[in-house]
Amino acid sequence: MSERVRVMLSEEEVDKRIKEIGDQISKDYEGKQVHLVCVLKGGSFFMCELAKRIDVPVSLDFMSVSSYGSETKSSGVVKIVKDLDEPLKDKDVLVVEDIVDSGRTLSYLLEMLRDRGPRSLRLCTLLDKPERRVVDVHVDYTGFQIPDEFVVGYGLDYDQKYRNLPYIGVVELD
Repeated sequence: MSERVRVMLSEEEVDKRIKEIGDQISKDYEGKQVHLVCVLKGGSFFMCELAKRIDVPVSLDFMSVSSYGSETKSSGVVKIVKDLDEPLKDKDVLVVEDIVDSGRTLSYLLEMLRDRGPRSLRLCTLLDKPERRVVDVHVDYTGFQIPDEFVVGYGLDYDQKYRNLPYIGVVELD
């Protein structure tokens, strides 16, 4: 089986939208510090670019959860691979994710983080596939709503490939 990648969102479109999200977050968190929690590995590209475009003080932490493996659809089984290094108590937390798909992983993750006592907890995603949602998840900041296609680039991968693409592409399998 061969594969190719078709461009869905150009590098310029993605950069422009991330700046807009950064501006909105800066307004919403004016006078506060925002604690960004990156969901690895895919969210790292987006979070780094987003953090550079936020004007209020920012702190960062990382966690890794797994629900895909080498498949193109979520397995529904969530495993915490790496937990946070810092407590969330009384912090204004913004979870940064590459994509919201079924909502299973994020629903589990947000509930777990909410139990850690942050002052506020919001969600920011580069990509959202609302038609794939099986669990309701409120997204506070969305880069792009996209159709139900398997996307790569800008941190998103297909079996660990294509993360480094500077745009969002669609994997087409032959």
